[in-house]
Amino acid sequence: MTNRYLSGVFAPIAEEHTLTDLEVTGHLPGYLDGRYLRNGPNPIGEIDPALYHWFIGDGMVHGIRIRDGRAEWYRNRWVRGPQAARALGEAVPAGDVAISGIGANTNVIGHAGKTLALIEAGVANYELTEELDTVGPCDFDGTLTGGYTAHPKRDPDTGELHAVSYSMLRGNTVQYSVIGADGRARRTVDIDVGGSPMMHDFSLTEHYVVFYDLPVTFDVRTAATMGVPRALRLPARLMLSAVIGRIRIPDPLAARRPKGPSSDRRFPYSWDPKYPARIGVMPREGGNRDVRWFDVEPCYVFHPMNAYEADDASIVLDVIRHPKMFDTNRLGPDEGPPTLERWTVDLADGKVRESRIDDRPQEFPRVDERRVGKRHRYGYAPDVGDGDGGDTLLKHDFVGSSTAAHSFGADKVVGEFVFQPASSEAAEDDGVLMGFVYDRRTDRSELAFLDAQTLDEVASVALPHRVPSGFHGNWVPAD
Repeated sequence: MTNRYLSGVFAPIAEEHTLTDLEVTGHLPGYLDGRYLRNGPNPIGEIDPALYHWFIGDGMVHGIRIRDGRAEWYRNRWVRGPQAARALGEAVPAGDVAISGIGANTNVIGHAGKTLALIEAGVANYELTEELDTVGPCDFDGTLTGGYTAHPKRDPDTGELHAVSYSMLRGNTVQYSVIGADGRARRTVDIDVGGSPMMHDFSLTEHYVVFYDLPVTFDVRTAATMGVPRALRLPARLMLSAVIGRIRIPDPLAARRPKGPSSDRRFPYSWDPKYPARIGVMPREGGNRDVRWFDVEPCYVFHPMNAYEADDASIVLDVIRHPKMFDTNRLGPDEGPPTLERWTVDLADGKVRESRIDDRPQEFPRVDERRVGKRHRYGYAPDVGDGDGGDTLLKHDFVGSSTAAHSFGADKVVGEFVFQPASSEAAEDDGVLMGFVYDRRTDRSELAFLDAQTLDEVASVALPHRVPSGFHGNWVPAD
């Protein structure tokens, strides 16, 4: 059997590289002083293509250091979770790795002077060095246990990280948390939900937190077969059924979860047509009793673009909407084209108005991070084509009601692009967009830079190998 997530643009690479004085075409803006980092799955060793799910690969972080118009170095490093460390013949890192031995494979950020590789579903996130070597599991100085999320939102005014975390071991709850600018949790709130959903992301406005309680939920049948002998699968399923949705496993028990690696790379979440689709709105300083729930049409949202309060009685959510997820295809996202939609939550009438902004298939949406939770004019997303990737980056203008596009050319594949302003006071699209672009003809990648206003190509940093299609990245300034 072939598996699209093990070939072509998705194919893993087998080596870690350290490259210096990289070839630059064009001109890198002098205001760029920092690292572009991007995380994604890169499984080690033999993988069963019939079972491998894209989300379960060992994490690998790619980074390029830029300063004074030069690309000083490129590094790619596996995140040394227990699974990767054993496969590489290295010592297993100490610390609670929670549910899985996978090294965090989904996002990478800078916060409180640390570099953090992130993942969701109760799996451990990891601290990395400046050069991307693994330090070990991160629990925010002991202030947050039970895993975190791949999608925190940084409040542009306070520098705090807001997040919503889910895990099958949380039962019928998810956790809202706030990590201070000092890297320690200052607040956690448990929120009741309809079951055990895969709550991949959330939205933040200046006064509210928005939860996406949608019909992709923990699949007891699949989980009960992962690494379990056939004779024990029914008892395992009964035990999991008793746990999920009925009890909250306390932290002392969660801390003693099995820590061994697993060769079974199946993904234990799937589409549940019986699960109601809804969103919840809670005041930032509120609690579980303050959440208001609003029904939406059944769908799945991995990534909101941004959210803001249009007035005292409405909240605007710009989201990438998938019609379904993990229903007929259990190896990765492939259930119809994801489209850009606007959901307006009417707090007075208790309803959500849904409308489509752009019907081209797109994902990995981003905005100027200074606009997180506030009204935004621009948003950016790559056209993902038929699922194997497209060659075009889209720029949506929500004031001008228009969309501009930049094509990198035939046989190119565009990943997520992030925006970095020219200065802290610069206009919303005064800066550069940066992201990896893969060339199918040469099997090589480059870090491409576009002028965010015009979408003209500004510069590129060439690499002598492929950077596999992955998930999320960020620009981490040197200061």
